[in-house]
Amino acid sequence: MTPPKKIRGGALLARALQEKGVEHVFTLSGGFCNPALEGFMECQMKVINCPHEQVAGHFADGHTRITRKPAVCLVGPEGFANAVPAMMEAWGERSPVIFITGSSTLKRQGAGGFKEIDDVAIAAPLTKYSATITDGERINEFVDRAVKIATNGYPGAVHLSLPVDIMFSHFAEDAGREERPFDLGMQQPARAWPEPARLQQLLQKLNNAKRPVLIGGHGVWWAKAEAKLEEAGRLLGIPVFNIPYHQKLLGEECEAYMGLADIHQYHPSADAFRDADLVLMIGGRLDNQMNFGNPPLFPSSAELVCVNGSHEEIEFNRAADFALLCDPAAFLETLVTHRQNPDFRLPRDWYDLNRKWRAAWVDKMLADLDSETAQPAFEGRIHPLQLALDVQGAMGDGDWLVIDGGNTHFWSEIAVNIAGFQGKKLGGILHPGTFSLLGVGVSFAVSAKNVDPSRNVVLISGDGAFLSGGLSIEAAFQENRPIVVVIDNNGGLDCISQQQERLFASGTHYATDFRDIPFHTMFEGLGGHGELVTRREDIIPAVQRAMVSGKTACVNVKVKGVISPIVLATTSKRDKASIE
Repeated sequence: MTPPKKIRGGALLARALQEKGVEHVFTLSGGFCNPALEGFMECQMKVINCPHEQVAGHFADGHTRITRKPAVCLVGPEGFANAVPAMMEAWGERSPVIFITGSSTLKRQGAGGFKEIDDVAIAAPLTKYSATITDGERINEFVDRAVKIATNGYPGAVHLSLPVDIMFSHFAEDAGREERPFDLGMQQPARAWPEPARLQQLLQKLNNAKRPVLIGGHGVWWAKAEAKLEEAGRLLGIPVFNIPYHQKLLGEECEAYMGLADIHQYHPSADAFRDADLVLMIGGRLDNQMNFGNPPLFPSSAELVCVNGSHEEIEFNRAADFALLCDPAAFLETLVTHRQNPDFRLPRDWYDLNRKWRAAWVDKMLADLDSETAQPAFEGRIHPLQLALDVQGAMGDGDWLVIDGGNTHFWSEIAVNIAGFQGKKLGGILHPGTFSLLGVGVSFAVSAKNVDPSRNVVLISGDGAFLSGGLSIEAAFQENRPIVVVIDNNGGLDCISQQQERLFASGTHYATDFRDIPFHTMFEGLGGHGELVTRREDIIPAVQRAMVSGKTACVNVKVKGVISPIVLATTSKRDKASIE
């Protein structure tokens, strides 16, 4: 009798992930992970080797955000510490990345094994689930549990630690398949359906409202319901806003979309929330960005309603006046249908007023830009808002825009709203999440190019942000995924400098300046395309040349540091430089 075939624990892990539909693994190859890498090779899964573990985590996060399918970040025990910032970034966006650590031996756990680290404890507060696989016979079980936890309810990252002795040991090829669930393939996530009576209560509130607003959060994205959000806003005549820092839900050119739910980066949102009588926040959290649901952002005269797809979100949003447990897609489908209800008679004047506010804001921002850059003190230097507008002017419809940095991010958000109102249709937008983590831009941009190679992908990165994560540019060359990196080069950590100048008694800044770094020549040295731009009229031609070069390219733009509205507002209000 032929003995049953045995394979290594790492190969069992690879097969379990392949059965779940995982297609991409991002890693910095290490000895602890070799059996898993062999398994991925045998399964013909795409493995992208990255120059750093944090880069691998950001790649997996970016890929997961775009495709809405879990990707894997695989690291060794010492590399796990490097991947923690990427885990935090994924946690903030509720991105269901699967972090896997090849860890020290289980047999001698706690005895000071080679490269031993308590990775499970470190990952626990940054993931929905963190566990050590304690038995090779249970690898399928742990993978099944991790993927289901990552994708059900409130999505989020998970972490599995596979000890090296289990990773290298051999087990039966069909280990763990004698118990339920017998089908270990990817299952559709469970969706929460609303209690009928409570749903009717909410719809009655909408019937009674004269000035409702919709605020979409990241839960709408993970429910794949952004088209329904746009349709609900447009058909019902309800203005739509997006929670800041989270995944972009709608193209800025969408008729119903007004801008960020941020009174600093989109001033008319203050008018909308001040006058609203009903605020419907769908798939979002009442955290610091939403002033914890409190006035003055949401006045006491408005009723604040939160619709969330998991009990964790409902519990977090305890400050809401009314909460509904419901999958965002299911609720938005109900809203679209509710337009036919004879009791719903919302006039269009409130919707039209918000569109007029947006138009007036666009005109004012452009007029202020012209006025400021015409001042003698500006000396012909390039404004960061102008840079962001011109970069989009060089891009075609359907191209991807990625943003990274502090003030660079803030000014670019404003530019995206302006350009979208004027008709620019981008293929997608990626940017740092709720933690405003610098250095994610290159990884996200290469992820976008990897998913959509036929489109141009342009990253606008601050010089500080690029220095934080620019090493990841090697992956663009290695994988032949050419992107264009536009450096908003103001010579330092300008967002921090501006806060210091308003906080320090001396009115100066300290420890935030960089030397004059020739970023463009760095790209040329790696085999790419590089240009230095010092005049505004050269921005669009330089970006266009970079896009048609067919190479990973850098357009290094010398920009004047200009304080953004959000930094100005927050540092003017408090003695401390906080953006809460």
